[in-house]
Amino acid sequence: MPTFETLGVGDVTRLPLTADEPVCSGPRVAVTRGGVLLCSYMRQSKLAINDFVPYLASSRDGGATWDAGAPIWPQWRGRWSVFANLSATPAGELAMYGSRTAIVTPGESFWSDATAGLMQNELTWAISGDEGRTWPTPSAAKLPIPGSAEAPGPLCVTRAGRWVGPYSPYNTFDPAVKVDRGQVVVVLSDDKGKTWHHRSMLRFAEAESGGAEAWVVELADGRLLGTSWHTNLSTAANKAEYTNKFALSHDGGETWTPTRSTGVMGHTTALTPLPDGRVIFTVVKRSPASDIGIWMAVCKPTDADLGIQSMERVWSAQSASTRGESKRHEEWTSYNFGEPSAAVLKDGTVVLALWYGEKEHAGVRCVRLRMKG
Repeated sequence: MPTFETLGVGDVTRLPLTADEPVCSGPRVAVTRGGVLLCSYMRQSKLAINDFVPYLASSRDGGATWDAGAPIWPQWRGRWSVFANLSATPAGELAMYGSRTAIVTPGESFWSDATAGLMQNELTWAISGDEGRTWPTPSAAKLPIPGSAEAPGPLCVTRAGRWVGPYSPYNTFDPAVKVDRGQVVVVLSDDKGKTWHHRSMLRFAEAESGGAEAWVVELADGRLLGTSWHTNLSTAANKAEYTNKFALSHDGGETWTPTRSTGVMGHTTALTPLPDGRVIFTVVKRSPASDIGIWMAVCKPTDADLGIQSMERVWSAQSASTRGESKRHEEWTSYNFGEPSAAVLKDGTVVLALWYGEKEHAGVRCVRLRMKG
């Protein structure tokens, strides 16, 4: 059975806290053609403030040490709040995919408690052909259906050249906008972003539920695998919590198998395909207290089952949030860690990145692992 051995733990970036909230989020790791490890992440002045600034840091020793990092598009600071996710393409390019929101008033929030919604945004993307040294001004497109986009999953570029970008529809600030939240959407492009169409990757049978932290990757055999946190949007005091969900596509994302349970009760999902056809499924657990941390499962998916071969905790925390344990999506402003991603180096080392917040510091943590089996 596969198992993970910890080789080392360090920080991509470590910042002093000016308040009791984290100031980093969304770390995503990828390896360049030349073997350099890159980590993108967002900095913001305060949690929930509409001023995300994407940064990029690099490591030339497999994640043991990192450079200071720098903003990717400094010219957008103060104009656009950008949440961008790094990935590597089969051709050796690097992609950034996510969402951007116009900044109307400095210090404004991108979140509305009244509608449980995100400020209206749009999808954005950019491609770097020089291993991330330079990036063009990102392109953008309006969403294909009503709502805002929660898009913390990277762009999947298939070996056939198709672009596949996941996002979860969210309410906006306008209560009159009716949003179909019971799904996770993928946008698809066969001409490098000139035109797009969309499909439902996941469909949730339960009423008043939705997706979050969705991810999609291409497996070694060409199938696409998509996963998502399945959130309960009910306001009931004792509402049920749902397991993470998954689906597969055999035709490049045009159609998907029925949405099924992963069997895992967790929050954020992330996927890392392995050369042998398996996939690492990374998930956040914030309850019960004995399980708090980041877990990795090695899976061999079929249409009917995620095919978990092993699952173990690879990073632990003393508490899930400032409230102790934290089971619910709506408690996200109190979380102490989250949004993991992982990449596999040429020597087989698995590098995990996550954001964290502590009493005096916050930042992006890097955990180096060796997978056995």
